[in-house]
Amino acid sequence: MEYVDSVYGMIQIDDPAVRALIASPSLQRLKEIDQAGFLTPFRPEEDKITRFEHSVGVYVLLKLYGASLEEQVSGLIHDVSHTAFSHCADYLTTQEAQQNQTQQDDVFEEYVKNSEIPSILHQYGMDVSYILDDTNFPLKEASLPDLCADRIDYSLRTAIAVHVCTKEDISCILKSLIAEGQEWIFKTVDAALKYASLFSHLNTHNYAGLTSATMFYTVGSVLRHALNKGYLVYEDLYSTDAQVLAMISKHASGDADLQKLLNRMHNKVPYFIDPNHFHAQVFCKSRVVDPLCYQGKELAPLSHFHPPWKRVLLEEKSPKSYCIRFVD
Repeated sequence: MEYVDSVYGMIQIDDPAVRALIASPSLQRLKEIDQAGFLTPFRPEEDKITRFEHSVGVYVLLKLYGASLEEQVSGLIHDVSHTAFSHCADYLTTQEAQQNQTQQDDVFEEYVKNSEIPSILHQYGMDVSYILDDTNFPLKEASLPDLCADRIDYSLRTAIAVHVCTKEDISCILKSLIAEGQEWIFKTVDAALKYASLFSHLNTHNYAGLTSATMFYTVGSVLRHALNKGYLVYEDLYSTDAQVLAMISKHASGDADLQKLLNRMHNKVPYFIDPNHFHAQVFCKSRVVDPLCYQGKELAPLSHFHPPWKRVLLEEKSPKSYCIRFVD
């Protein structure tokens, strides 16, 4: 099976377990889930990324850097528990949920166990419990500010989609990166600083920026309203973006409040920051990395070799907050 990836190019996928998982309903559903949430109305100039592309990308990255097949599989399935509109579902409940964006992680194990994935893993001699335990797979998953395959893939994928990096730039980053002793390491301090600075740019302008905060909040508001009104049940969120939006939108003509919320969700309503008169205080998870790197034979985090990065770490690790007012 040949697979063409926007980050890694042409990849041959031959392992039967991986091919079976890619063909499964759980992975195929992710082709219709926007990685960013509901990107197009808010940032139409950017290329859309799906959860499927990212999931296969994490698998490919782990494969290219010599991770075990079990770790590759864990990377492949790591996002199957995302609802429609991805992290927008974190905006259905509390401010803490907004700040941490862990909804899909919280339900991941239960979701996988109730899917077709365990039978596929069993068919190919893999232990489901082992695959679901992230402590077995430090290359795939690590806490911020450390690097992991998930974090590396989504950042490089986003950099291409938002047109701040070329494929040649991405190739240079990957060539400067090694997986050694279950850790991701940059060969030089300069390479680590370039990547960390790129990641910081993406966090400021994409992951935790005002536009993303507004998108998360407006989509979350529509979903909450639809659930409260009975237009949806929670299980409906595990279909696709288009299916959920269609189920909701058919009620708009008879529900003025819903139409107002849909207008905001489709970015048809101007908005701005107003700390004194706002409709919502919205939080965004903020991400910052401190990659391991070599200087000569010494190995340490970037902030050890480049002290100014300590200030960036301190400034960027806390969630961002925006007081948003809509002009409707």
